[in-house]
Amino acid sequence: MPSRRTFLNSAAAATIYRLVDSAPLQAAAPSDTVNLGFVGVGIRGSQLLEEFSQIPGVNPVVAADLYDGHLEHAKEFTQGKILTTRRYEDVIGRKDLDAIVIAVPDHWHKQMTLETLSAGKHVYIEKPMTWSLQEGPEIIAAEKKAGKVLMVGSGGKTTTLVAKARELVAAGELGAVRQVRMMQYRNSKEGAWIYPVPPDASPKTIDWDRFLGSAPKRAFSPEVFFRWRCWWEYSGGVATDLFVHLLTTMHEVMNVQAPVSAVSQGGLYRWKDGRTVPDVMESLFEYKEGFIAQVSVNLNNSSRSPVMQIFGEKGTLMLEGSGITITPEPDDLDIQEYGSSALSKATRDEYLKSRGAGKPRPPRPEPKVIPVEAGPGHGSYFIQSIREAKPSRENATEGHAAAGAAHLANMAYRKGRKLNWDFATNRVTEG
Repeated sequence: MPSRRTFLNSAAAATIYRLVDSAPLQAAAPSDTVNLGFVGVGIRGSQLLEEFSQIPGVNPVVAADLYDGHLEHAKEFTQGKILTTRRYEDVIGRKDLDAIVIAVPDHWHKQMTLETLSAGKHVYIEKPMTWSLQEGPEIIAAEKKAGKVLMVGSGGKTTTLVAKARELVAAGELGAVRQVRMMQYRNSKEGAWIYPVPPDASPKTIDWDRFLGSAPKRAFSPEVFFRWRCWWEYSGGVATDLFVHLLTTMHEVMNVQAPVSAVSQGGLYRWKDGRTVPDVMESLFEYKEGFIAQVSVNLNNSSRSPVMQIFGEKGTLMLEGSGITITPEPDDLDIQEYGSSALSKATRDEYLKSRGAGKPRPPRPEPKVIPVEAGPGHGSYFIQSIREAKPSRENATEGHAAAGAAHLANMAYRKGRKLNWDFATNRVTEG
C-alpha cells in the first residue's frame, strides 16, 4: 500500500514534469525554537512526531495518548526525552508549548481543536478537520478569533508538483476544464484499516471511556480502538480518510473552494468484519466554475491508474507521485467521414476534397521534461507560518471545504439522493 504522502506511479506519455531532490533544511536560530505538544501518537501521530522532529528548531516536549504502548514508542523514539500522559488536557494546558499537533480519531477533532485555540496555541490538525459537516464553521470562527495558525494535515496541497499543476491549469495549458477524475485503490487488510491489535491491549493499557468521548457507549473493543476508521461513530470512512486528500489537492490545482452538490453510490461488499462504512464508494461533485469531479475509492483492488486526471479541451493532465504528464488533444480538422457517409458519392467526394481529406495530419508535440524541485514538506510550512506570523497554507476554511465535501458525499450516499451545498451558509438541501 502506498504511503499517504505519495501518489501512485504510472507510465509517462507526452509532457512530463519530474521531481528532483531539494536542498537540505538549514539550522534554525535558538530564538526560532518551536515547542510542540502531541495529542495522539498512534500510527499517524508517531509519523508526525518523527517528521516534526526532523525540522531544525522544533522541540517535541510532551505527548498524550490513550494506549500505553504508543506512549512507550514515543519515549523510545525520543530516547526518553519526551514527557507522556494519557490526558490531552495536560498537553494543551502547558504554558511552555507554542503549538499542538493533533492526530486522534475524527470524533475528537472539534473539541481538541477548539480547546487548543482557546488556550492561545497554534494547532496542526490531521485531516479530516471535522467529524461532521456542521462542525466546520465553528472551527473557522475559533481560528479567526484566536488569531493563531491552524493548519490541516492533508499534505498534497503544499507540494511543488501540485503548485506546478496549478500553474499549468491557470496558464491555459489544458484549455477549459470540464471534468476531473480522482481515484485511490487498495487491496490489502492494512489498506482496509485492519491494523494489528497489540497482545497487551486491555482496559488496563487503554483508556476506553476517554476514547469513546461523545460517541455512544459500548463495551470495550480493542478492534474498535485500533481500527476506528471502520465505524461511522468515529470517522467518515473512505470519504474522510481518502477523498479529503484528493479533494484538497484538486481544489488547489483548480483554484476552487468547494463543490455545490454531490451524488454518491457504493456499498460494503467485502470487508464485512463488523464495520459500518463502505469499502467501495463513488461520488460525483459539481462545481460552480463549470466542471464535475468524480472521486472513486475501492478497497478491493490495487489498480495503479493515475490518482488524478484533469480533462481539458486542449489536453489531459495526469498527476502522479513521480510527476505530471500532459497529453495534448489532437487538432479537430473537421473532416466528417462518418457524418458524410449518407451523402451521394459525388457529393461526398466533393465535400471531403473541400475539407482537405487525404492530407497528412499534423504530429503531436514532442515530449519534454521540466524538473520540479521537491519542497520541504507540509509540516515545515506549519512551522514557517508560526515563525513568520503568516496565515496557514491549509487553514480552517480550506479544511472545511475538503472535509465538508467528503461529509456531503457520505450524506448523499446514506440518503441515496443528490444533495446541494451552500458553502457560505453551510446549508444542505436535497435536489
